Amino acid sequence: MKYRKLGKTGFDISEISLGTWQVGGKWGDDFNHQTAEAILNSAIDSGINFIDTADVYGDGESEKAVGKFVKSRSERIFVATKCGRQLNPHVNEAYQPAVLRKFVENSLKNMGLETLDLIQLHCPPTEVYYRPEIFELFDRLKEEGKILNLGISVEKVEEALKGIEYDNVTSVQIIFNVFRQRPAELFFEQAKKKNVGIIVRVPLASGLLTGKFSKQSTFTAGDHRNFNRNGEMFDKGETFSGIDYETGLNAVEELKALFPNQENLAPVALQWILQHEAVSTIIPGASRPEQVSANLDALNFPALTQQQTADINAVYEKYIKKSVHQLW
Repeated sequence: MKYRKLGKTGFDISEISLGTWQVGGKWGDDFNHQTAEAILNSAIDSGINFIDTADVYGDGESEKAVGKFVKSRSERIFVATKCGRQLNPHVNEAYQPAVLRKFVENSLKNMGLETLDLIQLHCPPTEVYYRPEIFELFDRLKEEGKILNLGISVEKVEEALKGIEYDNVTSVQIIFNVFRQRPAELFFEQAKKKNVGIIVRVPLASGLLTGKFSKQSTFTAGDHRNFNRNGEMFDKGETFSGIDYETGLNAVEELKALFPNQENLAPVALQWILQHEAVSTIIPGASRPEQVSANLDALNFPALTQQQTADINAVYEKYIKKSVHQLW
């Protein structure tokens, strides 16, 4: 495992880490603590030392599982969680310092921790980034010893650029992958200037970039890849990176042709992300321990050549860019 600095937090974290959206149960299923423990153990045994969760994952059960697990291990494990998505309706006006403070305190209680390594605003509406009082709250929480660092999880590059104007924002979690390339244009440069860490989520475009899906693939009723393709429940960009499913499949077929001996394209997709120095870590998810190992295969995959990178980017230009580039 290799480690990279998470911006001004100073944390040295595994360049491939673990996202826990589906740990303990696939999307929409009941949370399974035994499965979660197995996945978490597999991750830490492999050298992963950064875990990303949220208070809404498993309705707090993910945080409980992560907190219990961290206390069971002797290694230094960095834990990031998120707050804000419990708000219903999830609108700008609902974001209030007192409410967010309560969310942070609830996360501490869920995990049984005295201090959170990193708390992230969980994809708030764009207007929230223009309200200094929201960001000032986290200075108070840091003074009180309840958090060490503040980060933001964003949908749009605009939100990322606005968010890092606040000095206390130490990291940005953003969707970035072969099918979502816009963050590398301006945001990465600005984040590097401000020493802001970048946490990449949805690195495999909800599994599309593994190359394992087809027109015949089906997803369970509780899986967002079934019910959120047009943004019915949350931002469309979280599902297949906002790409029309069949268009994505066509693009993936061309990627397969570039790597004919690669049955699983995930290592290619993850290596493409890791070649960007601004990236601190990637947080692919796993719903079983074997998926952790599969994600880590990227670390043994040869670095992409300039020609391979150019060919991958040409697929993006041909199939993807026109429809999604400016949306996020």
